[in-house]
Amino acid sequence: MDMKHVSNLKFLIAATLCATIVSCNRSSNSGNVDSATGWKINDKKGGFQYNTQFKEQETPPGTAFVEGGTFTMGKVQDDPMHDWNNTPTQQHIQSFYMDETEVTNVNYLFYLDYLKNVYPPDDPNYALIYKGALPDTLVWRNRLGYNEMMTENYLRHPGYANYPVVGVSWIQAVEYANWRTDRVAELSLQEAGYIKRDAQYTDVSAESTFSTDTYINAPSQTYGGNSEVLEGGQRRQQMDADGNPINIYADRESGLIPVKYRLPTEAEWEYAALGMSELRQYNVYRGRKKYPWDGQYTRSGKRVNRGDQLANFKQGKGDYGGIAGWSDDGADITAEVKTYEPNDYGLFDMAGNVAEWVADVYRPIVDDEFNDFNYYRGNVYSKNAINEDGTVKIVTVDEIVYDTLSNGKIIARDLPGEIARVPIDENETYLRTNFSQSDNINFRDGDKRSSRHYRESFDESEGDKSATSKMYNSPKHKVQMDSASGTMTREYDQSNSRTSLINDEVRVYKGGSWRDRAYWIDPAQRRYFPQDMATDYIGFRCAVSRVGSKSAEAGKRRN
Repeated sequence: MDMKHVSNLKFLIAATLCATIVSCNRSSNSGNVDSATGWKINDKKGGFQYNTQFKEQETPPGTAFVEGGTFTMGKVQDDPMHDWNNTPTQQHIQSFYMDETEVTNVNYLFYLDYLKNVYPPDDPNYALIYKGALPDTLVWRNRLGYNEMMTENYLRHPGYANYPVVGVSWIQAVEYANWRTDRVAELSLQEAGYIKRDAQYTDVSAESTFSTDTYINAPSQTYGGNSEVLEGGQRRQQMDADGNPINIYADRESGLIPVKYRLPTEAEWEYAALGMSELRQYNVYRGRKKYPWDGQYTRSGKRVNRGDQLANFKQGKGDYGGIAGWSDDGADITAEVKTYEPNDYGLFDMAGNVAEWVADVYRPIVDDEFNDFNYYRGNVYSKNAINEDGTVKIVTVDEIVYDTLSNGKIIARDLPGEIARVPIDENETYLRTNFSQSDNINFRDGDKRSSRHYRESFDESEGDKSATSKMYNSPKHKVQMDSASGTMTREYDQSNSRTSLINDEVRVYKGGSWRDRAYWIDPAQRRYFPQDMATDYIGFRCAVSRVGSKSAEAGKRRN
């Protein structure tokens, strides 16, 4: 081999070695290099900051993981009511997290205590905030029954601490979920060192509160702009390229702000209640389920507890718990959470104890022809209100808006420190094909307004622009508050032309309760109730969406 070939060979070896070293260096730091441009991510000199080390969403406090999949929604095993409000539909649900138990009395009392401390009810400016969150303890009363013990004690007595809270309306349940979101996010940022430790005890007041949405969109205005809290975390001081201290805030890209708590959708609740993971064998279902447990019966067939009831429900007329000394289900009203075995997802009391609110507006038919993925009826899209100077509008103490509900109760629409919300408009909907308006509750439910090209007409006989477009002709009770005198005027709808109780303010609730017979504990059964009213047998639990991979195993396969 001549010297020319030797020289060329040495050059090729050196070039290959150099390319290999560069490739190794790049691959070793690939998480901090943009694959599309080669620019650095998280460079100390500045530029794009992103959590490239994020591995897995942490399980939110109090929840259990529910891996998503496909199932047949609405497949009831019995239909003694013959109300035809369930048609089996094939649906697919994304993975999510759900509370292991219903929200308990002590959980809700913690919420009330926070509101009482931050918004003192003896202050006229805040009295309605605390009052609007109080459960209705009078739901226990019965004109021909003595239930005053529950009326006076069920919510607050330590003997009922871990029993599911009742007397809470759908609206109150949603407000609790929003509050819980802020408290979990607040603690997460404290532990990550972005805000001052224990600020909720030392620096929080009606004018200085934490809101997750406010922190994301206008972080400097969180806690009323209290810099001592916002700059009090251990990680809040970071140096710029010149060595000068700068203040930083956590954002979505940090991965530190938890996903919101909310009510589960009807499809999610039913899927989670069935707990069908035990039926999967090589991705094939080997049977159908009637209850959250396996089998077609409500009593245990296991030798150690054979004959015991597997849920808390009404056995028959006048039989809420069985014979004294040998109780069928161990409870006459509600039972303490975790009294019975969980289903395969680790969820307790998905049958019996209390029925539970879900997010959906009730309609007799589930429209699977339009959507069979994460089905939900009730979307009302909104956006942040913007000031004239382009900043987001933060609700102040003087700008609290109160809503008067159909039953005369008054609740705060937004709390101080939160971002005011307004309906979306043409700026978001113009030429879109996936949505065309803010309120989508009535989409494709058979009324004229479901048409994209429907024009409102005015019905003089009803005095209501939307009267001719409403599919469900339900009563329209009127409640008005005179701001000057503080008196409330109630006007009941006495029209003889009303044909339904279904409207846009009734919500689905699922599962049987201590008051219900066995056929209601079938997860596919569905009922509805006004969203601003409460009962002694409806409670709720929260859900959290999962971000990233469908499951931890799916993420491992990807990596």
